[in-house]
Amino acid sequence: MSDVVYDQREVKQARYAVATVFAVHGAVTGSFATRVPWIQDHASVGTGQLGFALAFTAFGASVSMPLAGRISHRFGSRTALRGLLALWTLALTLPSLAPNLLTLCVAMFTYGATAGMADVAMNALGVEVENRLGKSIMSGLHGMWSAGALVGSAAGTLAAHLGSDARVHHALAAAVLTVLGLIACRWVFDLRATEDEEPPPRFALPPRSALLIGAVGFCAVFAEGASLDWSAVYLRDRLSSSAGLAAACTTGFMLTMAVARIVGDAVVNRFGTVRTVRTGGFLATLGGLLVVVAGNPAVAMTGFALMGLGIAVVVPLCFAAAGRSGPNPSQAIAGVATVTYTSGLVAPSVIGGLAQTTSLMVSFILVTVLASGLAVFAGVLRAGDRDRPRISSPSAAVSGPRS
Repeated sequence: MSDVVYDQREVKQARYAVATVFAVHGAVTGSFATRVPWIQDHASVGTGQLGFALAFTAFGASVSMPLAGRISHRFGSRTALRGLLALWTLALTLPSLAPNLLTLCVAMFTYGATAGMADVAMNALGVEVENRLGKSIMSGLHGMWSAGALVGSAAGTLAAHLGSDARVHHALAAAVLTVLGLIACRWVFDLRATEDEEPPPRFALPPRSALLIGAVGFCAVFAEGASLDWSAVYLRDRLSSSAGLAAACTTGFMLTMAVARIVGDAVVNRFGTVRTVRTGGFLATLGGLLVVVAGNPAVAMTGFALMGLGIAVVVPLCFAAAGRSGPNPSQAIAGVATVTYTSGLVAPSVIGGLAQTTSLMVSFILVTVLASGLAVFAGVLRAGDRDRPRISSPSAAVSGPRS
């Protein structure tokens, strides 16, 4: 840790502000996920076409994520986050407006691009707050993201139950979340590059020492992305559930993730990184098996909830381990973040494509197999038991991790 003494009141304000930003970002995701069945019906697309459209989310994020660091470098972290977060909250309105496959693909590309840039910017500021506090807070920040996603999905569940038009629902949600995000950004750190500081690199590939860590994160985020976007469709199409009950399944998944992430720091301090991730892997695998064999909605909902509980803290711990995996912590964290983020965005389209050729049940067999990898390979995160990640400089952190 650095010996620099910071104004702790300012640091605490920034911590609460960044936590609010995480919650706002998560609320957008939750609002979208619960209305995916409505969006699918409105655009008149099948399961495979929906998966194809969701793939444009990953494409948009992959193209745009490298730009976030440069935007922060050019305008400062506060202005960059304010603008990028507003673009993300407003992008929520686009998918529900799409009347066909082509426009849905364009909407999802924009949705993914704004999501990726805002995600990188807010995580970079979260890392800076963690450094100045001198203690781990990333799991808690991710918990706020999940809490926001839970609130967004709860509102979406109610909207689906009432049979409301998703275009109206998302327009109202976007307006509220944009205002909240702009207010919160007033108190985040305003980090600015020095005149002679070079812009961050466009891409940060993980060093060899971080590749296995990235693989563990890939497994966790794949399960998260698949469950988030397909749990409601799974209950509706495979188990003939009502729209309200299907949306409630997504809410339950987010609830377990939110609770686990909020208490995650305390659990890791008590039991250690490896034991926590290994136990989580067993729970996620059990949850996946329940989803696959479910003959009624209650069993499937229990399975999705267990998956959420099992994978919740894996990503923050991957970032922590990556920060100690080699001589360049910033590069390792940024590289692992790219792998895990891409996994979460690619997962929905992979699930849709596999479901189109086989079935949704087969798709979640793949999710279950990947979840079991958490228990098998948890040992590669052992570095996370010894110390806390350290970022060399704010400018290096700009290309840092995701939620």
